[in-house]
Amino acid sequence: MENVSEALLKELIESVLEGRNILHKKSAEINPVSLEKKGEPSDVQNMEMPADGENRQEIDCKKDDAPAITDYDVREQYLVENPVNREAFADLKKNAPCRLGIGKAGARCKTRPMLQFQAAHSAAQDAVFSDVDLKVLEELGLFQVQTQCRNKDVFLTRPDLGRRLNEEGLRLIKERCRQNPQVQIYVSDGLSSAAVNANVREVLPSMEQGLQGYGIETGTPFFVRYGRVGAMDQIAEITGARVTCVLIGERPGLLTAESMSAYIVYNGYVGIPESRRTVVSNIHSRGTVPAEAGAHIAEVIKKILETEKSGTQLAL
Repeated sequence: MENVSEALLKELIESVLEGRNILHKKSAEINPVSLEKKGEPSDVQNMEMPADGENRQEIDCKKDDAPAITDYDVREQYLVENPVNREAFADLKKNAPCRLGIGKAGARCKTRPMLQFQAAHSAAQDAVFSDVDLKVLEELGLFQVQTQCRNKDVFLTRPDLGRRLNEEGLRLIKERCRQNPQVQIYVSDGLSSAAVNANVREVLPSMEQGLQGYGIETGTPFFVRYGRVGAMDQIAEITGARVTCVLIGERPGLLTAESMSAYIVYNGYVGIPESRRTVVSNIHSRGTVPAEAGAHIAEVIKKILETEKSGTQLAL
């Protein structure tokens, strides 16, 4: 290898340094903030909003105004591309709220329906594991008792304990509830505290108003924590009510986690057959509207008192 002369070596070094300077200048033109001295304000920070600022704001507003992932009605959602008969399928979906016709991307679900499914599943879990808001109970003037379940885990794994009140609960009901009413109404969390939070403020007053209009006497309402439907049988025996009605959160599904039901029994007792219970179900904003449900339940109770029958023995 021939020796490189000093002049040639100097020329090579100068060309390399000159190339680096050119690259540095171009980088500064693209991102001038990178050239500012540490601790000194950049000229860019003092510049006014560029001309496209309004466009940027418009984009941000559209992002803020975008509907939430849970803000939709599955009965009206139809995402199949190039359907054979969109109108006929859409009519069927209105009567069957299920996740059909949501389209696919190749062999997989589309992104938005998948996110909606995951959000619904999360809401169902939250409904089961959360507790009823104490402010709701205070607003309605409901005192609280508890079943023999010590906590939520016991409640979910031991349904039998959710059908019996603990000693403190028995004592409070005997002390604070009117005895032998025509109708004893109470509220329970069941498998969806979210259902109670969402609906009971409208259902309970509507029921009480309807029964009062029929001249039917009601007992002292209260709330049962960690309660199953069967707890109403023991409560019927303790209060001596002719009709016992519980407003309870139902097992949440993927359509809604806020569905509540009213279970009603005539002359209830521990061990009464399940067939003797009358049920008004699907009480939620997308089903039976809460205020209307309360009026309907009052009408059902009136008929139960008149016929002295409930469950399969009652003809509605």
